[in-house]
This record gives sequence, structure tokens and C-alpha cells, in this order.
Amino acid sequence: MSSRRNFIKKAAVGTAGIALTTNLNAMDAKSYSKIIGANDRIHIAIQGLGRRYQAYLGAIAAKNSNVELLYLCDVMKSQRDKAADVVSKAITNKFKLENDIRKIIDDKKVDAIFMATPDHWHAPGACMAMEADKHVYLEKPCSHNPREGELLVAYQKRYKKMVQMGNQQRSSEQSKEIIKGIHEGIIGDVFEATAFYTNNRGRVPNQEKTSPPEGLDWDLFQGPAPRSAYTHNTWDYNWHWYGWDYGTAEMGNNATHELDIARWALNVKYPESVDVIAGKFHYKDDGWEMYDTMEAFFKFSGNRTIKWDGQSRNGYLKFGAGRGTIIYGSKGCVFIDRDGYKLYNNKGELIKENVVPGIESGNSLGGGGKLSTAHTLNFFDAIRGKATLTSPIEQGVISQQLTHYANIASRINSSFEVDENTGRIFNREAMKLWSRTYEPGWEIKPV
Repeated sequence: MSSRRNFIKKAAVGTAGIALTTNLNAMDAKSYSKIIGANDRIHIAIQGLGRRYQAYLGAIAAKNSNVELLYLCDVMKSQRDKAADVVSKAITNKFKLENDIRKIIDDKKVDAIFMATPDHWHAPGACMAMEADKHVYLEKPCSHNPREGELLVAYQKRYKKMVQMGNQQRSSEQSKEIIKGIHEGIIGDVFEATAFYTNNRGRVPNQEKTSPPEGLDWDLFQGPAPRSAYTHNTWDYNWHWYGWDYGTAEMGNNATHELDIARWALNVKYPESVDVIAGKFHYKDDGWEMYDTMEAFFKFSGNRTIKWDGQSRNGYLKFGAGRGTIIYGSKGCVFIDRDGYKLYNNKGELIKENVVPGIESGNSLGGGGKLSTAHTLNFFDAIRGKATLTSPIEQGVISQQLTHYANIASRINSSFEVDENTGRIFNREAMKLWSRTYEPGWEIKPV
């Protein structure tokens, strides 16, 4: 198995070698294709069959991808059945349905796993997969808390696996083009980025204890989280807002994307200080337990600042769009979102734009599009050694820490300073939230 995986990485070189040493015209073309295909093929599984998995199907189904889907996994039977129906229309090979990801991780034939589960499962699942010699496509947020980010990087270095974080705008040609221009001085000296997200999420049911719905493995859903009684509708998206055992609020849910673009454009790492204003201001009597409105300020060395403006339940488009990032420089500014970018001078005049509307879903649940496809294809190429990862986990973790800082500041209702080299917080109360409580036996062991 190890030898086969090494062959995958060397497939491009191996193919070239055959071309040099073998008369291909004399070789049966069908036999040649079978030999290379069998060794180059990547066997994958998908864990989490809710709103996100369909974004991968275009890349998985592409003939040139040479990928074989072995498993679809979810703790809810209805999700498995629905996904099987959808996937079977796009993919011809037979695959298995599985309830428990641990069985898939134990299957040595699986090379890579896509993880699109609730937030609390991401890092523990990814670390288990890496330890079992699997590559991982890890959806945002890559971690539930700052400590898990540290552990993800440690596991990747220890096991040398490809771990692509699912912040797919890193695969946007428009974003790459303009950020390269920003780094080369197209808007002068950059000093600020304003990242934002706007949505009109409605009332969330108040939690009521009830029996888990038919077909749900509630114990496995909880996985690394402490055990508790099931409450109505938790499993179907509302886990985002029902406390901190499963979700990471809107920061982990959506700010991840825009803050990553802001940090990339400003070319910064960890901030020096974090300040947050946040609260729950809508439907005050409903079941939503987190903030629904937040402004966060991240101050970096070099007099650079990232501002976050998040409105989860008021649909007014303050910045003229539902989501995006504005980069300010001494000579102008740039608006960047998933469709592309618009470049302005200091008079507010549009100088240049590169926009492709609808290239990727914006605020809709699940999403998907050309960026997700490109991000997935890059993951496959990186496994084969033909490309570098567009969003390697060591970069994804840094951007994710910004969301964790903001969540922690809101929870302790206090600003704090950060070590810009290590990312650690200079605040004892804040550091109490650096990790979380795990169900015994589910802890991520250090490596």
C-alpha cells in the first residue's frame, strides 16, 4: 500500500520514463492505459453528506481525475440514502454507504478523505485520517479551537500527508491575479482590509429535549464532544447556533473565507491585538445562543489592520454585496469577492475589473461552483506530486485562528494581545478557551 501511494506521487515522472524507454507504438494502448491508471488512481471517501459534498462531485466525476469513490459516510441514514441517489447519477463506479468513519479510516485502500462534517469533527477526524496514512480535504473551519489548529499542523508534519483546507477562493484566478498585484504595489502601501458577511437568517427553534430522529446515530454525531441529551433539530444545521460543543458561530462558519483573503492580501500572519464588539440583537427569545452581530479588529505589526463586519440576521447590504473584502492602500483600493475584483483609485473611480458572475455560490447553504472544482482538482494533483496545494493546512490554520480569537474575545467580553510569532494569547482568561472539553477517549493525542 505504501509503495502504491509513493507511485502516485511519482506518476508523472514514471510516465515520462516509460515514454523514453519504451516504443509506445508497439505497446497495446489499452494495456498501457490500464497499467498507468491502476497505479495513478486515487481512492477516496466522503464524510459528511449534508449541504457541501456536491461541490466536489464535478472534480471527482471528471474522467481525467482518475479518482474512484469508495465510500459515502454520514451518521444520518436519510443523508446517506439521498446522497447515494445524487452521486450515482454523476459517478458510475460502485461505492459503499457507511455510518462510522472509523471503519473507512481503517480501510487501507482509501487514499484520501473529504471531511464535510459539523465543526467539532473536523480536526479529530483529520488527525485520525493522517495517522492512518490518508490525505485530507478538510472543510472550513479546519479546527474547532486554537489548540486543534496547532495539532493539525503537527500531524501534517509528522505524517507528511497532503491536507487541503476548503477555503476555495484561494483557487480563484481573479483573486490570485489581484493579490499578486497588491503585493507588487498596484494600490501602493496597503494598510487596511475590511472583510464582511451579511445574511438574513431567521428565527431558530428553542431547544427541547426529545428522542433523536429515526436513522440518526446521535452518539457518533457527538463524536469528540461531551455526551448530552438530544434536542430537537440539532443535527440539521442548527448545531451551528446551539452552544459551543459543536459549532464555531458565524466566524467559523463564514468569516473564515473573507478573513483568509484579507490576511493573504495584507501579507500578515498573527495579529498583535484583538478587539471585538458583539452580541445577540435579533429574535432575542429564540434558540440562537451565540452572537448574531460582530465587529472585530485585528491589529498587526507594520500598522496594518483587518476589520470584520458580520451581520448574520440583518440583510441590509452595507457594502453593496453579501460578502467580500475591501483592501485599502495609499494609492487606491480593491474590492474582492468570489466573482472577481474591482480596482479603484483614490477618487473612487473604477480603474480595472475582472469579474465572472456566478463562478461560485455566495451565501447559499452548501455552495459550490468552479472554485470548488478547481480546489478539488488541485488536491488531486498535489497528492500525485504534480502541484503544490493551493491552501495548505499550515496557512489555513493561521487564518482560522483569527476567527477563534474573535470568538474567544466575545465569550470573555475582553480585548487581548497576541504573540505575533507564536499566535498565543497574552490573557489567562482567554487561554482557558484555547482548547475544549472532549468526550473521554476522543482526545487528539499530541505527536
